[in-house]
Amino acid sequence: MDSLIVVILLGIVEGLTEYLPVSSTGHLILATELLGFPAERWALFNIAIQPGAILAILVLYWRTFRDVLTGLGRRDPLAIKFVRNLVVAFLPAAIIGLIFNDPIETLLENATVVAWALIIGGIAILIVERYAKPTDSGGVSGVSLRQSVGVGLVQCLAMIPGVSRSGATILGAMSLGVDRKTAAEFSFFLAIPTLSGATVLQLAKHRDEITPDLVGQIGLGALVSFIVALVVVKAFVGIVTRYGFAPFAWYRIVAGAAALVWLAAR
Repeated sequence: MDSLIVVILLGIVEGLTEYLPVSSTGHLILATELLGFPAERWALFNIAIQPGAILAILVLYWRTFRDVLTGLGRRDPLAIKFVRNLVVAFLPAAIIGLIFNDPIETLLENATVVAWALIIGGIAILIVERYAKPTDSGGVSGVSLRQSVGVGLVQCLAMIPGVSRSGATILGAMSLGVDRKTAAEFSFFLAIPTLSGATVLQLAKHRDEITPDLVGQIGLGALVSFIVALVVVKAFVGIVTRYGFAPFAWYRIVAGAAALVWLAAR
């Protein structure tokens, strides 16, 4: 298949799945397997296009970030708590990611792990949706320090491909009493330092593999993921507010089961 088509397809997959609790990394791995792409060739690309999805959050929530920045200048307690919560939640993944980077990279080539993680994660979503008793947190600034630490620890599970970073953080937050909307927005905002750190780490580690052609492909893939993510994030908040996370849970279970069948039969 032509490389340009591969770049566009993977960019669409990234934009569609990055902020949904369905695992963008897992879908990218399955896409490379399903379409016959050499996984090792596209592994770096799949991570390097994440800034496109990051930019979508910065654009959609620019007023929030503006208010936080101006609030920090005034030493506003809410702005300080907003930043504190994100930093505290980011640190566990940053530390564990640096320590276990090589084993994590090995998992990125295992489509079977992705399929099982999709199924197990879907079941976990249904359980949390049924038994969690979240209350209105009043936004990310209203999340407690204890809850932020808990979200950060749960996010580390997403280093297993197929678990879903957004799914882990959202469900972790809801399990700790955070309401759906705040949990989703916390996940969106936490993606900025988490995905940025992962991208920088991988680009630095594989800098010898970066060529002018790859840079161009990454730029196009990031642009496609940015455009798609803009649409998806808006729709996602509306779906979650109205229907909860159960639709995504059933999708994960069906997709994971179908992937296992296909992987066994090929």
